[in-house]
Amino acid sequence: MFKESALKIIHESDVKEIQVPGRYLRWIADAHILQPQFLTSCVMRILPCETVKPAHAHPQGEELIYVISGEGKVYVDGEVEPLCPGTAVLFQKDSIHMVRNTGSSEMKVICFFAPPASLDTYEYHPEVSFPEGNETSGR
Repeated sequence: MFKESALKIIHESDVKEIQVPGRYLRWIADAHILQPQFLTSCVMRILPCETVKPAHAHPQGEELIYVISGEGKVYVDGEVEPLCPGTAVLFQKDSIHMVRNTGSSEMKVICFFAPPASLDTYEYHPEVSFPEGNETSGR
């Protein structure tokens, strides 16, 4: 008797990449890929000098991002902080946020959403701009 495998595995290069303003996304875990029950996840690439647009929030849950490579800055509810490889940021429910690549190479980030989210569940805030040179804090 053979048992069906519970293993769900995929490589990001096997997932179609989509372009949205300021970034490229590969949804590696969603209702179509891997089909997780309690979360979704995507790999995000941001080219040098690009900013994720528009600012947005997640009214139904949280997002956690983890920087794999590159450097930049993150905007969350009026505050700006630097990002580098190994940095994790939690965007709490309803927090308005965006990410900017300030480096000279591509920035790569993995994003986790709980409960599951998609671009259709984002709340957009086009009136919010990334601050230029007036960061509230820094390292």
